[in-house]
Amino acid sequence: MKVLVTGHDGYIGSVLTPLLKEAGHEVVGLDNRLYQGCDFGDVPEVETIAMDVRDVRPEHLEGFDAVMHLAAISNDPVGHLNPDVTYDINHRASVTVAKAAKAAGVSRFIFASSCSLYGAADNDTPLDEQAAFNPVTPYGESKVYAERDIREMADESFSPVFLRNATAYGISPRQRGDLVIPNLTAFAYCTGEVKLESDGTPWRPLAHIRDISGAMIAALQAPREAIHNEAFNVGRNEDNYQIRDIAKMVERTVPDSRVTLSEGASPDKRSYRVSFDKITTRLPGFEAKWTVERGVQEAYEAFRAADLQMEDFLSSRFIRLKRVEELIAAGELDGNSLRRNAKVEA
Repeated sequence: MKVLVTGHDGYIGSVLTPLLKEAGHEVVGLDNRLYQGCDFGDVPEVETIAMDVRDVRPEHLEGFDAVMHLAAISNDPVGHLNPDVTYDINHRASVTVAKAAKAAGVSRFIFASSCSLYGAADNDTPLDEQAAFNPVTPYGESKVYAERDIREMADESFSPVFLRNATAYGISPRQRGDLVIPNLTAFAYCTGEVKLESDGTPWRPLAHIRDISGAMIAALQAPREAIHNEAFNVGRNEDNYQIRDIAKMVERTVPDSRVTLSEGASPDKRSYRVSFDKITTRLPGFEAKWTVERGVQEAYEAFRAADLQMEDFLSSRFIRLKRVEELIAAGELDGNSLRRNAKVEA
């Protein structure tokens, strides 16, 4: 198939695109290149449309069999920087891209959603795809709205599928440092402290970015009746963990490290467990292969091989909020809209 991947130059996209090529698909990326230069290893070369997703029109999507829509404001600190822009990109632009895809005759639309739309749960019962939404951040709420509006577009010729990814981890050419496993592991390696910013009690579901990519490829290749207008939580039942358990895992993996609490650490209201029974039994071709323990080991080995330093890890190379603020300060990005002020070359 000929596949367009929006946000292909980001954390997940730079892992997904070579896997799509390995699976025999023709791949084109669409990205505004905010994180160009924030490399952690070799970034795959992909034919690219340099564009903000808010500007996508049907003519840009003609000839594609499927669109994989990853492009988004992808973490809470950046989402809080300007909440209306988060809704503009994650909700309204996602609907714009879906409408353009449908108008262009694209038959399959794979939307990278998030378990963050479940937000905060009242009990420890794992949440399945029928659970009520209770988002506690603009990021989570924007995913709720996008799913709602794109779902209404489904018909005989247009099949959306919603992949609600667990909290991502894993090593990527566009590595992020603002995710729990790479963050705890980097602090442990660089400082000897597995530094908890909360009291460690919140629950999180976790999924490796290669397994998230595998779910997207499975959704691309599955029979229409298996995915049409369906939502799937992406992850493994075994990988619902409390943050303190992840910290202990990091402590066991990184030599001479110990778990510590940051000053003022308190409970995080984002706490939920998720059921992954549906994707395990009803998405043909999907099999989660990574465990959290293996992911911690992968992160430790990658940071050690790179001789990672704390100053580097806390820089804009790894921290998305700092990268955005850096581009705004340099005049390359409009702080009110997060649009490029200068042309981005493909």
